[in-house]
Amino acid sequence: MSAAIGRRKRRKLKSEINVVPYIDVMLVLLIIFMVTAPLLTLSFDVDLPNSNAKALESKQDPVIVSVRQDGQLSLKLPDAKEPTAVSAEELEGRLAGIAAQDKGLRVIVAADRAVAYEKVIAAMDVIKRAKVDKVGLATDAR
Repeated sequence: MSAAIGRRKRRKLKSEINVVPYIDVMLVLLIIFMVTAPLLTLSFDVDLPNSNAKALESKQDPVIVSVRQDGQLSLKLPDAKEPTAVSAEELEGRLAGIAAQDKGLRVIVAADRAVAYEKVIAAMDVIKRAKVDKVGLATDAR
């Protein structure tokens, strides 16, 4: 009996890493990014008019010129993450430089539905003076 008491069973050390908490944290982060990502895409609040037309397919991303309610212009290049506020003269100069390098340049005008028609036409006139041939208007699909 004394021999049985003296011999204890030794526990083996567990040398595995428990990854379940890491997976839980990663899933929570994934959900947070999925919820916040759509909120980060629009930095200029532009309320686009509705349209029944279908979107056109294109291989190249267009340059986007936004016109806000107060008439302020912004330019978003395809490789830029955020649009930059520009004056009409700056817009013309930058678009002329890009159009000289890329003859197939497409520019989309995204104007708020509350913007006066004259301001949209003025922005399109600036784009035309920059020698851009392909100009479109952005709308919300129904």
